[in-house]
Amino acid sequence: MEACRRGRPLVVAGADRLDVPVRWVHAIELTDVAQLLRGGELVLSTGIALPDDERLLAAYITELAGIGVAGLAVELGRRYAGSLPPALITAARQAGLPLIAFEHEVAFIEITEAVHARIIDAQLDELRVSERLHEMFTELSVAGASAEEVVRQAAALAGRPVILADLSHRVLAFSPGGGDPGQLLSGFAARSRSVRLSGRTAYDEASGWLVTPVGARGEDWGRVILVCSVPPSPTDTVLIERAATTLALGRLLTRHRESLERQAHRTLISGIISQAHADPAEAAVRSRALGVPVDGRQLIAMVLRFRDRMASGPGGPRGMGPGGPRGMDPGGLLGMPAHARVLDLADAAAAACRAERIPSLVGTLDDDRAGAMLSLGPRVEPDDVLTRLATRIRDRAGVDPDLLVIGVGATAGSIRDVRRSFLEASQVADVAASRLDSAAAPFYRLPDLRLRGLLHLLRDDPRLQTFVERELGALLAADSALIDALAAYLAAGGNKAEAAKASHLARPTFYERLRRIERILGTDLSSAESRTSLHVALLALNASRASEQDRVSLARSEGANDTR
Repeated sequence: MEACRRGRPLVVAGADRLDVPVRWVHAIELTDVAQLLRGGELVLSTGIALPDDERLLAAYITELAGIGVAGLAVELGRRYAGSLPPALITAARQAGLPLIAFEHEVAFIEITEAVHARIIDAQLDELRVSERLHEMFTELSVAGASAEEVVRQAAALAGRPVILADLSHRVLAFSPGGGDPGQLLSGFAARSRSVRLSGRTAYDEASGWLVTPVGARGEDWGRVILVCSVPPSPTDTVLIERAATTLALGRLLTRHRESLERQAHRTLISGIISQAHADPAEAAVRSRALGVPVDGRQLIAMVLRFRDRMASGPGGPRGMGPGGPRGMDPGGLLGMPAHARVLDLADAAAAACRAERIPSLVGTLDDDRAGAMLSLGPRVEPDDVLTRLATRIRDRAGVDPDLLVIGVGATAGSIRDVRRSFLEASQVADVAASRLDSAAAPFYRLPDLRLRGLLHLLRDDPRLQTFVERELGALLAADSALIDALAAYLAAGGNKAEAAKASHLARPTFYERLRRIERILGTDLSSAESRTSLHVALLALNASRASEQDRVSLARSEGANDTR
């Protein structure tokens, strides 16, 4: 700055620390400065108050460094002629404190005015940017923008990738901001779990992520991540915090779109599932008050959701071909935000129950699922009613039937056991939604899912993961080709010749691979028990891998949509 150059500044100590930020500039002619400074100041002095004693000079420098001042600049001529005392320079070098000598007289007031004007201008610029961000995100809130739109706008404003993830570290919305989606999302869950927040908004230097939680009413449900190549600025912090606030408000407003009936039903269903009612009789009274009898009835929980990624093959979404939808989507259901889609699904289920004259509680369970408690007469055949009801729901939902999955829990004889039925129905629906290789059924029960369903439900259980590592860990570390050979052998029921043919390998080559597998695993593949154990471990491994691939594919798909 010109005001400084006129004094011909000479750096005599701490030249390697000149990049330390200056928060303020303060001219002071005292040695007792601890109570007057807060750190980050460039201290200006003529030196007239500095002591002659070398120990006191060292103590003065030590005190300044301890406070955290940015540096000390001393004007020569009044106290010191020609140069600063060696003791002062030595102490500054030892403390790592930048020490500057002005060789010519300089007006300190000119330096302070110039620096303070620049600092205040920068603060005003930050305020102007903050105001623009406030206006932008307020407009998005008023317009009822989707989470995808909020994330896209945040990425456009930042010029960098922005990710919205839930508390299970799954990507809900993503905008690459010019980055490579594949690189940004590869191994996202593992990287996200390694980030620990110290405060509401924090920068993780290892990952280069600026992270802030998303939630309202004291309950967080996600995190917004700004991917930074350099430490973030205060403006970056304001941006993602405003984005998080807009996302939280949007979720609240979306939930308020439910009808009063749906809200009442949802509240009671949630209370049943969470066991919020101290006495089951209270839930029974509330259910009867909503017109749903529970005494002497067959109570059946039903959970409705769409298939994972709503896609299944090369033709795109299940029920969607190259030429467009094969089914109906008159309301644009597939293009709706997730929660709005589930609200419409709950309304369709409620209308179908009314048409079939089935007393029921129907409401949303979360952003992915709708649930219903059906109250059937004691002599009614449940499967007949469920088949008719499932068909009517699919007709009213207005989407291709293959897209919709309905899970049904075990029949409960009292309101006390309905919770178990709901949990079972939810698990069944989740597993069935991932079985994209099978033809759609009107509804699914737990026996329909068999072993694959059980392993899918337990895929995140540490005990199952430990079992997989114990059975296959050595083979996974050795050679992936051996895993393929083992899978082919087990799929062929232990028939080596058939497995070699299916693997397109010569028999001697395939047989040698089987011998290697036995040596690595220390097992005998001729044992039926060993084959069964390995087969279960392979199915569990595939269930875990498929779940991870689905999450990455969904995140990439949403990122690509945002880019378009």
